[in-house]
Amino acid sequence: MVSSSPSTEDSQSATDVDETTALLTVSKADPRTLPDEAALLRETQPNKPYGEDDDDKPLPTKQIFLLCYARLVEPIAFFSIFPFINKMIWETGGLDEADVGFYSGLIRIRRLIRGDGVQESLFSLTQMLLMISWGHAADRLGRKPVLVFSLSGIAVATALFGFSKTIWQMILFRCLAGVFAGSVVCIRSMITENSTPRTQARAFSFFAFTSNLGIFLGPLLGGALASPAEQYPHIFGGIYFFEEFPYALSTIFVGVIGASAAIVCWLFLNETLDPESFNRSSSSPPMSTQELINSPGVSMVLILYGHIMLLAFAYTAGSFTSPTYTTFIRGYGFSPLQISLFMALAGLSQAVWLLIAFPPLQRRFGTGGVLRGCAVVWPILFFMAAFGNFILRQEWRLTFWIVAPTTLALGSGIAMAFTAIQLALNDISPSPTTLGTLNALALTLVSGIRAVAPAAFASLFAFGARTQILDGYLVWLVQVFLALALFPLLRWLPEKAEGRLKHNRSSE
Repeated sequence: MVSSSPSTEDSQSATDVDETTALLTVSKADPRTLPDEAALLRETQPNKPYGEDDDDKPLPTKQIFLLCYARLVEPIAFFSIFPFINKMIWETGGLDEADVGFYSGLIRIRRLIRGDGVQESLFSLTQMLLMISWGHAADRLGRKPVLVFSLSGIAVATALFGFSKTIWQMILFRCLAGVFAGSVVCIRSMITENSTPRTQARAFSFFAFTSNLGIFLGPLLGGALASPAEQYPHIFGGIYFFEEFPYALSTIFVGVIGASAAIVCWLFLNETLDPESFNRSSSSPPMSTQELINSPGVSMVLILYGHIMLLAFAYTAGSFTSPTYTTFIRGYGFSPLQISLFMALAGLSQAVWLLIAFPPLQRRFGTGGVLRGCAVVWPILFFMAAFGNFILRQEWRLTFWIVAPTTLALGSGIAMAFTAIQLALNDISPSPTTLGTLNALALTLVSGIRAVAPAAFASLFAFGARTQILDGYLVWLVQVFLALALFPLLRWLPEKAEGRLKHNRSSE
């Protein structure tokens, strides 16, 4: 990947480098080569071998906190319109009722209880188209400026959304928010660069928890602040602005969150792209996307990344908490409150696994060990979802409420696979100047899968239930086979992405 030295003698000197004698040996031969050699080593080995002295560096909690706060912005902006989007379209568009769902699906992800699936939103589609460009920008211009610019753009576009008076204005502002997709690429890269092999598991567990928190807060804030003149007439009633723009308060508030994140990141967040790497990347042609994909181990990690995300979307279509499944169990007499508590258990369990269990497990068994553990659990979890369906068909309700919550609480540990595969992606990056682009590639892949997989699995669920192929268990059979395929795929996980700390290797 890096060009060879001009002479055989220089090449031989480079090959004699090791952890204890490298710089002293080279400096004796030619002191002028020291800065270039050091920069070269930093660029070609961005992720130091596990167990070096830098691994003991504590996690910079202030920087991680700022990045987690910035991470909140995108899921809050995306999900905050969900509670009122249909009503907003109805009121501003002058549409027939049948057309409301179509435009709602354009503007956001539309989840249909009937099992029609999930339509990819313009927000996500725009992100998918521009994600790699943002990755290149972060690798060439630096993480911090791209992050601040992206957060500012999301803040403005989201705030303006509430002032829309036509359907096309709503679509325009939603697409504009999706254009500024660089924040998540930068945040993933900066968390990686702020952590070490010993601390990155904890850092990314915070990242994953923050993402889930944003998904929770977005609809809560959006619904609580929409139509304030109707919801809180004693405070906002009779105020022309809130009657003319009933959804502006909600979107402005979310925009303020985005603006505050941009400001605090600009003031207090440190740039993490190494200056030597930045200078080198500015003066030399960047690695192309194809060259990055062809780098050792990268394509295999991307394949694993995509397969794990495919399983994630499969799980949302056929799990205990999917819309189709909750509709099914509601038909057996379970109240919305019971179902809400059931779904809350899933969220709480995931938080416990990510924040408490994942860091020590990754430290003990490595990233590959965690992924293999999840690969064992995944087919069992899919099987238990089908078994829960069987129990309900027999009307064994008490048995269901013993088996299902227990399975859900224990099986939620598969959420660790999402964080673990991110660590594998970080470790396989060939250079710090490609980390942003590599994350963008992975996120683009996920966006493409998200455009197809949820609808496909939800349709398969509905098709199996309607035709009673395999007595209605077709979707779970497919999911079990897909889950079983993960374990053999992990045999090709590159050694560099195994994530084993030095003390674990020495004890083996």
